[in-house]
Amino acid sequence: MTKRYKHWIKAIFIPVMCIILSFVMLTSSVGFPIIYTQTVQAVTKFGSSGELVRQIQTKLKNWGYYSGNVDGIFGSQTLEAVKYFQRKNGLTVDGIVGPATLKALGINSSSGSNSGSSGNSSNSANVDLLARLISAEARGEPYIGQVAVGACVLNRVEHPSFPDTISGVIYQPQAFSCLYDGQFNEPVAESAYRAARDALNGMDPSGGAIYYYNPVTATNEWIRSRPVIVKIGNHLFCS
Repeated sequence: MTKRYKHWIKAIFIPVMCIILSFVMLTSSVGFPIIYTQTVQAVTKFGSSGELVRQIQTKLKNWGYYSGNVDGIFGSQTLEAVKYFQRKNGLTVDGIVGPATLKALGINSSSGSNSGSSGNSSNSANVDLLARLISAEARGEPYIGQVAVGACVLNRVEHPSFPDTISGVIYQPQAFSCLYDGQFNEPVAESAYRAARDALNGMDPSGGAIYYYNPVTATNEWIRSRPVIVKIGNHLFCS
């Protein structure tokens, strides 16, 4: 065996044996390779943003723990509101919305799941939220006018100038006056739930409108410049 051949054996054999030995030491306790998996439970905390933060803020605001804007940004006001909620409900007061706090808030965090139950939960949340807006914005309007208000929200979801979720459209700053005058937190009319479902199922009496207003009470001059598509009840629906 030549010196050169022995040199190549050492160069290859020694590193390979080191790798094998390391692997054996790692798996010897059970006799086979272990595949490590880590489940990370999502948490929402100071600095977070997005749809889940909006849901948290909405719950806290509706229950009197939070007085700030529902903007989907976990800032200092949201942090203090979370701590206040945790303190009142016997939870660990750390300002972090983990599994226990989410459960106490009645929020399902598995929005990314493809399971049927998650889809049903998401659809139910959309119906509830849309119905609440319809009830607040179209109280006393004919049923077809209530459906039109819901359809207008959904038309905004599909429009590039607006947020692409129902909650994003509804909670967009200054978009709907009912969020600021207390009407949004009033009991939801039964007809509003039916109107929300009809709108979500594709009914659109507004003719594709993305705006509407009451010409008797509207003070914004810009909205009056929008082309009118149809009048339903007291509302003008516009493009």
